[in-house]
Amino acid sequence: DYYKPVLKLAVDNRGVTVAIFTAVLILTFGMMGSGIARVVVFPEMAGDFIEVNMRMETGTAPAVRNAAMDQVEAAILELNEEHRPQNENDLPFMSHLGAFTQGDSGAVFFLEIPMDSERPFEPGEISDMWRERIGEIPGLKELTFDDAGHIGGGPPISLRLSGDDYIMLERAAAELEEELANYEGVFDITNSATAGGAEIKLAIKPEAEALGLTMSSLGRQVRQAFYGEEAQRIQRGKEEIKVMVRYPLDERRSIADLENMRIRTQSGDEVPFESVATVSFGKGYSSISRLNRERTVTVSGNIDEESVEPQEVVRSISENFIPELLSRYPGVKFGLEGSSEEEQEFLADLGLAFLAALFLIYALIAIPLHSYGQPLVIMSVIPFGAIGAVFGHVLMGKAISMFAMFGLIALAGVVVNDSLIMVDFINKARLKGVALRQAVIESGTARFRAIILTSVTTAAGLMPILLETSTQAQFVIPTAISLSFGILFATLITLFLVPCLYMLQEDGFARVRRIRRWLLNRPPVDAEPQTAGLEERSAVDR
Repeated sequence: DYYKPVLKLAVDNRGVTVAIFTAVLILTFGMMGSGIARVVVFPEMAGDFIEVNMRMETGTAPAVRNAAMDQVEAAILELNEEHRPQNENDLPFMSHLGAFTQGDSGAVFFLEIPMDSERPFEPGEISDMWRERIGEIPGLKELTFDDAGHIGGGPPISLRLSGDDYIMLERAAAELEEELANYEGVFDITNSATAGGAEIKLAIKPEAEALGLTMSSLGRQVRQAFYGEEAQRIQRGKEEIKVMVRYPLDERRSIADLENMRIRTQSGDEVPFESVATVSFGKGYSSISRLNRERTVTVSGNIDEESVEPQEVVRSISENFIPELLSRYPGVKFGLEGSSEEEQEFLADLGLAFLAALFLIYALIAIPLHSYGQPLVIMSVIPFGAIGAVFGHVLMGKAISMFAMFGLIALAGVVVNDSLIMVDFINKARLKGVALRQAVIESGTARFRAIILTSVTTAAGLMPILLETSTQAQFVIPTAISLSFGILFATLITLFLVPCLYMLQEDGFARVRRIRRWLLNRPPVDAEPQTAGLEERSAVDR
């Protein structure tokens, strides 16, 4: 009683109806672009562990590092004591704590918290309290907290600088690190450039080349003198002993011993070290990363998903800061890495797969309908199905993630199915001789109850998933939101938008047929002159 009059009004004003749906669709995309509907392709899922990575400045004494480890450990133990369970039924603040040294100046802490939805604090809350309680650590270079599982593999923001000059890469990475720190919601910013300990650098003099010396031969002789050269191996029982030949201990204690050594030339003569080489002091690198033969430095950071979107930060950095940075450091190149790179690849692959799916859907619909135009009507409602999904994520306070996109793809199938049945009903009514407008209205009325029942029951069936609070359910909740809210809005699409689009298409076909008939029946413009000319020629011939 209520649907049929509204459908008649919508069909009679079909242009306005389609315009309203289109305006809502544009508004929906605007919400995604403005941040009202947050988009985080690879969301962070709360886990049951917190990993803390601590790195001290290169060359830090082991005692200083151990004191820093004690400070980090004492902070979490104090928090654990403050939040001790009040009774036997309360869950503890934490379950287990482990600490391990990593290299000469690093350490890793693993904190396990109760694997229960009723635990007193979530990992992110514990990380914030732990970070604040630690305070200042002398000699600290890096302290990062990882309290969530990164689906994309690594931190949400991961930017790569590459080039041949490592010093320029370090400087550029430091500026990029400072720029990232200006973004609200970005924290735990680090770069992969790691300086090693002090080292002695040798350089060969030009006159040494005239003696047949090379940098390789110079380095080999210095290594043989101070580290040693294996002369032979002696077997003693089950063990094998290496015999190394090198300078006595008293002659390899200082830089003076290096400068006083003698270097053998290619001809066999010996010359003083100072006459063929120079010594300088500098910092080495504990590790250098390479990609496609170029040295790379990665700048990464974590984000607060409630206040910032990783792809928005990457886009802003790429457009507003990177061009200026690269102009100051010629030879440095920029690229994405880790989660940021995988996010771009995922969206590109998903787009290609979606286009292929659309082509297959069109082919499968066009064959049984024996029409090239009607499949376009059915498929044109696919983008409108995203309206309900986006509004659903905003109402539920969830970000649109890769799991939500999977739900959108499934939703497209549901929308196409309902629209296909509606168009099929209209076609069958027209084959029976029912007028176009009447066929559209009667088909919509006949399908109303079935569409309402299927939509409501499907949405209701997904409701338990939407209300689930367990950690494991967080992976499927975005998919359920896309399906449930999308199906509810798809009800309006099927009941109102599809009939209006069908009518608009038929209006277009009718207009094309009128133009075609007019073109076929229109007399030629130069018909009379041609006729007159023919009569004159016929008279002359006679």
